[in-house]
Formats: sequence, C-alpha cells, structure tokens
Amino acid sequence: MRQIYENYDDEDFKVWQLLYERQIVNLPNAASKAHLKGLEQTNFVANNIPHFEDTNEILHEITGWKLAVVPGLVPDYTFFELMSNRYFPATTWLRKMKELDYLEEPDMFHDVFAHVPMLTNQNFVNFLEELSKIGLKYCGNDYAIELLSRIYWFTVEFGLIRENGELRIYGAGILSSAGETKFSLSDKPAHYEFNVRQIMATPYWKDKFQDKYFIINSYEQLYKAIPEIKQVIAEEVDKAQHVH
Repeated sequence: MRQIYENYDDEDFKVWQLLYERQIVNLPNAASKAHLKGLEQTNFVANNIPHFEDTNEILHEITGWKLAVVPGLVPDYTFFELMSNRYFPATTWLRKMKELDYLEEPDMFHDVFAHVPMLTNQNFVNFLEELSKIGLKYCGNDYAIELLSRIYWFTVEFGLIRENGELRIYGAGILSSAGETKFSLSDKPAHYEFNVRQIMATPYWKDKFQDKYFIINSYEQLYKAIPEIKQVIAEEVDKAQHVH
C-alpha cells in the first residue's frame, strides 16, 4: 500500500490543521525533548498533510527507519514483523470533523504527528525493534502477547519521562490527545517509576484516560530493559504452562 496524496480533500486538510494547531500549543510544556526535536526534524506543519516519501527520507537518514502504509489496525504478526525490520506501520486516513476528540482506532494524526517524531530517537527505535522481535517469537501465544502489549502500551503509547526533574510525555496515545496531555501530567492519575514486572501486572483500557502512568529516566533505560522483559515473559509463560 502507499499514500495517495491527491485523494485528500479539503476536510482532511482542515482536520489535520485543527488537530495540529490545537495540540502544538500544549507541547512546549508537555512533550519530551525527543518529541519536540523530532517534530522539527520531520518538518511537520499545520497547513500541510505530511508526504510519507519526504518523511521516509528524513527518518531513514536519522535512524534507518521508514513508514509502512497500513489500512488500519493490523494483525500482531504483521505489526511485529514490520517493526522488527524498522518499518513503522502508519495509516493514511484522517478522522472526520465530527470525530475530532475521540476515535475507536488510530488515524494518521495519531500515527504520524504523535508517533513519527519519536522515530528520530535512536535508543527509542532500538527498543521498538527489539520489543518487536520478542513479539514475533511469541506470536500465537495470547498470554505472552498480552504481557508484551502492556509494556508497549505503558511506554510507546502512554509513557512519561522525567527531564530536568519535570514530567514530560513521549507516549503517542497521550500526545495525540489534548485532553490526556493535560490529565497525564496532573496530580489526578497515579505515577509510578518504570518497572517491568509491575507494568506486566497492570491491565490498561482503550476507552478512557489511563489512571496509571509509568515514568522512565531516559530512552536508554527502555532499551536496556529488553533482557529483563525477555526474562519475565519467559518466566510467566513457563508458569502458565505448568498451571495448565
């Protein structure tokens, strides 16, 4: 699949611009340095929907990654296979005006505005790549994939980082939501230090703001957690098999 740019209509451009302008004002005091820097490097602007070809050239030069166009949510195997080969799955469709605030599944604003800037950070993409290799290994084992998806959810989608003593956001699920951007940094939800076992024991939900967020101190910390993630999943899977 590829992005067919001429298919975007006036409403698409308007939706991109509205979402962009509404969220960009929140980012200087909320987003992590890596996301802000990535936004600059990828040249995203309010009045133009990004061209994937241009984005791919930029990403490939910085970290060796590219975007792969997908129709929407893809099967686990496809998802992990793409990312283990340094392709980030991204949709090319945009939500409609009436869906500005809530969507059932991620659209291009989420996939591109929120995820892509982080793909310019080498430690972060190294983490993604290794996490995906674990996913490929356990594809078909629902329990292992659930544990892995909790790690993905509380980092890549809803992760926070501590920078200069302040909480900042790097998770794309938060960064594509103006409401959750404010909520996640407030004192309403619980904030925990990044902990592999605790995250794997924590269910998440898709239809409302999270009530728990996990904080890393660096993207290197994420990448260095890969051996522990492998070990804990192996232990848990082993335990589950002995129970049955």
